[in-house]
Amino acid sequence: MPEADDRQLTLGEAIKEAIQEEMRRDERVFIMGEDVAEAGTPFRVLAGLLDEFGAERVVNTPISEPGFTGIGVGAAMTGLRPIVDIMFGDFTTLAMDQMVNQAAKIHYMSGGKWKVPMVLRTTLGAGRRSAAQHSQSLHAWFAHIPGLKVVLPSTPYDAKGLMKSAIRDDNPVVVVEDKMMYRVKGPVPEEEYTIPLGVADIKRAGSDITIVATSSMVPVALGAADTLEKAGISAEVIDPRSIWPLDEKALIESASKTSRVIVVDEGYARYGVTAEIASVIAEGAFFNLEAPVKRIGAMHVPVPFSPPLEDLTIPSEKAIVEAAQELCGK
Repeated sequence: MPEADDRQLTLGEAIKEAIQEEMRRDERVFIMGEDVAEAGTPFRVLAGLLDEFGAERVVNTPISEPGFTGIGVGAAMTGLRPIVDIMFGDFTTLAMDQMVNQAAKIHYMSGGKWKVPMVLRTTLGAGRRSAAQHSQSLHAWFAHIPGLKVVLPSTPYDAKGLMKSAIRDDNPVVVVEDKMMYRVKGPVPEEEYTIPLGVADIKRAGSDITIVATSSMVPVALGAADTLEKAGISAEVIDPRSIWPLDEKALIESASKTSRVIVVDEGYARYGVTAEIASVIAEGAFFNLEAPVKRIGAMHVPVPFSPPLEDLTIPSEKAIVEAAQELCGK
């Protein structure tokens, strides 16, 4: 775990450092995608990688997500470790055949003879005023598919450790980053570390209610927990960190301890991450729950361009606080 006196990096810097260290450690690792080279992605997260590793390992691609994702699958099958960069999560819809029908199934269909050790790196999140085709949070789609692992970092420390583990994994891993958090700072130790996939983290301990939050919703949940503390409600905030593999044991233990649960995710609530996690907790902690599990997700509408309307679609601290007060009867 990071210490308070560790150096401070932004989430974007932590991701770049993870990729940089893995490319230095293993010459099989390379990154490809639209504007990853000179531009360093539209968010400037990868700026400077081209200077160190050259155009053979930091590869700008045409605007063809199905094409270069397929190249990534083939490269992984033949012994390389590609990172395929999709600049907006919305554009992963174009690469679903390669990820769902190829990357996720090749190990199974070959009887274990083939592996696809690749990372698909992309974004989630609204709030950037980018409208309906650049603001969706579609991570639940990938978690639905056997053979894919799905990682959602919420802090610079987690972002670096999870990315390094994803790159080293022999399976296809989808790493989804909140595009609004690239400049958020946090402690990241200089020494080498990784974070295992499928291990949840308690971001704040509490005793009255559990708030399970993912990615962009973790800081929102922590803000709500601060407000609830002033109202006499002790909220535990737990971050799954990966939605597959999912640390069911940690979620159930927290829910059993507090007896009340809210699950918050920026994806759509219907058929989404909140539904799966709520189901796991309802089944595993049923006899310890004092109330039904409450779910809070994005409003079930396309993300509006209008700033006031867009803000209404995103789960808020206020919504979490009100739900917690209702569940706790305060």
